[in-house]
Amino acid sequence: MTLANPAPRRPGRLAAHALRVALLVVFALPIIFMIVSSLKPDAQIFADLDSFRAFLPVGDVSLNNYRGVFDRVPAAQFLLNSIVVSTITVAAGLLVNSLAAFALCRMRWRGRRIVLSAVIATLIVPFETLALPLVWWVNKLPWLELNGFHLALTEGWLDTYRVQILPFVANAFSIYLFHQYFSSIPIQLDEAARIDGAGFFTIYRRVVLPLSGPAIATVTILTFLPAWNSYLWPLMVVQSEDLRPVMVGVQYFFQLKVAWGEIMAYSTMITVPVLALFLAFQRSFINSIAATGVKG
Repeated sequence: MTLANPAPRRPGRLAAHALRVALLVVFALPIIFMIVSSLKPDAQIFADLDSFRAFLPVGDVSLNNYRGVFDRVPAAQFLLNSIVVSTITVAAGLLVNSLAAFALCRMRWRGRRIVLSAVIATLIVPFETLALPLVWWVNKLPWLELNGFHLALTEGWLDTYRVQILPFVANAFSIYLFHQYFSSIPIQLDEAARIDGAGFFTIYRRVVLPLSGPAIATVTILTFLPAWNSYLWPLMVVQSEDLRPVMVGVQYFFQLKVAWGEIMAYSTMITVPVLALFLAFQRSFINSIAATGVKG
C-alpha cells in the first residue's frame, strides 16, 4: 500500500493562505489608516490620500493629535466611564445569564422549553422599539440612596451609572449561547456530583462553569462590545458630562472646526481596548462558536 503524494495539495494550500492574507490586508488597512492618520496633521492626511503614503507613518508625524484630544474633550473621564460601565455589565451579565442558562438547561422543571422559546423570541425585537418605553420606566423606578447617615428612597434612574448598566445585564443571546454550550457538557457529571451530595449551585460553580471557558470568553466579548460602543441609550438618559461614555464623546469633534487628526486619534484610543480584548480571547471565541454550532 502506497501513501498518497501530498504534493498536489500544496497549490491549494498556498491559494488558501494567499486568500487569508488578502482578507487580512483588506480588513487591516482601515485600522492602519486610522492609526497612521492619528499621527499626522489634517493637511498631510488629505495630501497623502492619493498614494500609499496614507498607510505609512511618514512626513510630519507627532503625538500632537493625542494631546489635542485631551485638550478638546474630557477623554480620560469618558474612558473611565466606559470602562466602569462595560466591566460591571460584563461581570453581572456573566453571572445572571449563565445562571439562567443553567436553570433552563441542567434543571428539570415544567415549562422550561416555553421559557427558553420566549427568551429567544425577544431577539427579534430591535432595541429602538423599546428605547422610549424603557426611558419612561427607568425614570419611574425607585432606588435607595445614602443621604448622610440615612437611606432615602428616590425615584428615577436617569443620569446615573446604573441606568447604563442594569437594563443590559440580562441578554437573550448570551443565555442562548450558554444554554447551547452547557448542553454539550455530559449530564453524567451532574449525576456524579449529586451522588457526592452536591446541590445545583455547587454543580453550577464547580462542574459546569469550569468547563465553559470558551462560552465565557465569547459572552465576555459579545457583552463588552455593545456596552463599549453604546451611543443611542447614553445620549437619551445621560445629561451630565461626568457620566458620558466614549462614544458620546465623538460628537464633540464635529462641533465648530472639525479636526480629522484628532478624530483619528480619539478613534484609535477607543478602538485599542476592543482589539486587545478580542485578541486575548480569540481562540476561546472560535472554539465556543464551533461547539455551539455543532450542538445547535
